Amino acid sequence: MISKNQLKLLRALSQKKQRKAHGLFLVEGEKNVLELLETSMVIKHVFATSEFLASNREVLQRVECIEASLEELTKASSLVSNNAAVAVVELPQTEIPAAKGMMIALDGISDPGNLGTIIRIADWYGIKHIVASTDCADPYNPKTIRATMGSFGRVQVTLLDLPSYLEQASLPVYGAFLEGENVHKMTFSPEGILLMGSESHGVRPDAAQYVTDKITIPAFGGAESLNVAMATGIILDNFRRQHNEV
Repeated sequence: MISKNQLKLLRALSQKKQRKAHGLFLVEGEKNVLELLETSMVIKHVFATSEFLASNREVLQRVECIEASLEELTKASSLVSNNAAVAVVELPQTEIPAAKGMMIALDGISDPGNLGTIIRIADWYGIKHIVASTDCADPYNPKTIRATMGSFGRVQVTLLDLPSYLEQASLPVYGAFLEGENVHKMTFSPEGILLMGSESHGVRPDAAQYVTDKITIPAFGGAESLNVAMATGIILDNFRRQHNEV
């Protein structure tokens, strides 16, 4: 059973300031909680139905579990369905990653669903690090975590002063623009930073000044623009076709 204090905490963690104050975030849904158990993240509690606890007894041995009804979990979670489990997790301590390998940089991506999908895409293509401007969506927003479909434990997202990071990086910076070299004809370096801007503003001038190569995805129809997560996937696929090592 979920106590009143526990329910209050679970609901509070939907807010960024409360996540920061408590040093905790939520992982909601059966699939995401199971993926969480495969990571080294510090899990404080797992609230779950008796069926979930019984089915996953072995992997849950190291975790403090609290049985709750589906009705209780629905009240505590922002999920409408697939809410058989909710975990409370410590915010990980991350360091600013060294600029090496293939990375993604995000400038002003404010939608948590888009950020979560980009994290999932990065995981698919073996990208371990995403750096993002400080006004990007919170990587630990419950909506972001849900959209990653479990990839949040394998891809590190660091919010930082993006222009300063790009300035100091000794890697080519591939910026996505409406006008640039056709991505299908682009020759990518084995290492580099893919810089993506928001759909409404694109890459902003402060970050754009450090772009070494402007690239574009050619359009064949009448759509005005592509979703930023979809565009990220298309560009990464072209990169991996040339450099398929992780």
